[in-house]
Amino acid sequence: MTTALQILAALRSENKKLVIAESLTGGLLTAEFAKVPGASDVLLTGVVAYDTNLKHELLGVSKQLLENQGAVDPEVAAQMAEGLREKISLKLGIDLAQMVAISTTGVAGPTEQDGKPVGELYIAVSSGPEGSVSSNVFAHQLSGGRAEIQETAVLLGLGHLWEEIAE
Repeated sequence: MTTALQILAALRSENKKLVIAESLTGGLLTAEFAKVPGASDVLLTGVVAYDTNLKHELLGVSKQLLENQGAVDPEVAAQMAEGLREKISLKLGIDLAQMVAISTTGVAGPTEQDGKPVGELYIAVSSGPEGSVSSNVFAHQLSGGRAEIQETAVLLGLGHLWEEIAE
């Protein structure tokens, strides 16, 4: 199983920074990285945009997309990751090519949300230089209770992030 320590070491070796946009996982993914001593030289921020409007205001997700598709959507996941990456790049003056972003959005339960079933989730990883940003979105349908879905989403996020940076 891929750990936050491995991911941070790989990003550090390439002089890259990490930003995290969370909804479904409510800060749990960021916490995994923050547990690692020395994480602050790679991990720049973790933003929990649990409220749908904040996905637009803080992360730059299209208001129309949120109105039409709801917050649990693959394109929303992609825009969460891309939007946070772009905002932090501008604020801190860091080249987009030196930043990687991951986002999580989904339904932890116990009830459906906007017609989406419990356990539906999307994880996006965004990387690449300005003009050729690429975001890969991974879809999952999990079962279990709320905490179990969130914890599994964190593990899946670590795995997907590792797959993307290890290429």
